[in-house]
Amino acid sequence: MLEFAAHLLERVPLSQQAAVDATHVAVAAHHRVEFLLTWNVAHLANAVLRRRVEAVCRAAGFEPPVLCTPDELMEETP
Repeated sequence: MLEFAAHLLERVPLSQQAAVDATHVAVAAHHRVEFLLTWNVAHLANAVLRRRVEAVCRAAGFEPPVLCTPDELMEETP
């Protein structure tokens, strides 16, 4: 999982400050976690990086978790 986290840092690309975030994604993808909630919109839960993270996960043979903020997950539809 640490190797995959390093791969995410390189391929997304994410800054070295996002190493812990990349590890969270790697662990979640490895364990087939459906949702990964985060308030980190700088590194994870934003439209541009979210798509890149998903693509890198799929290319490595993992189904990516849905990266979203708690508010996005709990949003009610009328």
